[in-house]
Amino acid sequence: MEKEVTIYDIAKELNVSAATVSRALNGHTGISEKKKVLIQSKADELGYRSNKFAINLRQQKTYTIGVIVPRLNSYFMSAVLAGMEKIANEAGYNLLISQSLESEKKEIINAQTLFNSRVDALLVSIASDTEGVEHFKNFIDKGVPILFFDRIPQHLNCTTIAIDNKKAGYEATKHLIEQDCTRILHAAGSLKRNVYRDRLEGYKIALAEQGIPFNEDLIFESYLTQDAAAQLVTKILDMPIRPNGLFTSNDNFAVHTIKLLKNNGLRIPEDIAIVGFNDDPIASVIEPNLTTIHYAGKEMGEIAAQSIINHLNGLLNITPTNTIILHSKLIIRESSLKKGTTHTHLSIDAP
Repeated sequence: MEKEVTIYDIAKELNVSAATVSRALNGHTGISEKKKVLIQSKADELGYRSNKFAINLRQQKTYTIGVIVPRLNSYFMSAVLAGMEKIANEAGYNLLISQSLESEKKEIINAQTLFNSRVDALLVSIASDTEGVEHFKNFIDKGVPILFFDRIPQHLNCTTIAIDNKKAGYEATKHLIEQDCTRILHAAGSLKRNVYRDRLEGYKIALAEQGIPFNEDLIFESYLTQDAAAQLVTKILDMPIRPNGLFTSNDNFAVHTIKLLKNNGLRIPEDIAIVGFNDDPIASVIEPNLTTIHYAGKEMGEIAAQSIINHLNGLLNITPTNTIILHSKLIIRESSLKKGTTHTHLSIDAP
């Protein structure tokens, strides 16, 4: 194995002190630009690699931010991570990303791994079946800042970033009611999670506002998978009085549902008007195009990363009372517009 090149090797080649080499490679102002270029060139020639681990150990910082997400295979989460990575890289930080696969058990393992990796901060969107938050206690006890985004635990006082899911759920349901839908089925994700509970609450408020009784039979709770879409369609087809509106909490789920409903002879939106959630690219590909709630994932990721980095750099003091609410937007497309309606592709802000 080839010996690792050190600053002493560079110093010997150039007949200067190791301290001079160290200062030059770290951009010290006391070293002339000419000498910095000379030393850097010799370092490159010899194949020198800076020992970031040793430097970080001395500074008691790793310049690494841990991230735990439920799944990596969603457009929304990919957009969030893209926003985080952009901001983190610009600030000289790296992301250490893990996925819980919607499992509390795996989330606990991920949290411990990131804690042992001495990350400087933690960004988390919790799994569908997570019940407790004890696995984040080590971070809090050690003063490692935690910021929760999108999916937020109920009983842990940390800074959070989300949209107003209650408002978004209200807007989606109100739109369906305005399309003369009076029997609206809501397909929710796990109601253990704030995002799905709040969207359901918004749905209930919109119904109550219009004097439509809430019907527990019109709530379908699942992990919003492709298999769950098949179960929902079976439920709809077996109903003696079928719903004429459907509000789902996920675009991919809505698209699978639309395809299955159409395969079974139902017309969208004439027989059942449909609204999704997230504004994934697939929403504008499915026929008819899917009405949905636009959820700015990249913006959420950027704000989450910038907030935690500003805190680490002493520019912002995030406290447990900090809650950042982002805007969402109802994007109206053909899947929810009844036959004869001409107001297509209308965008409505949900402040």
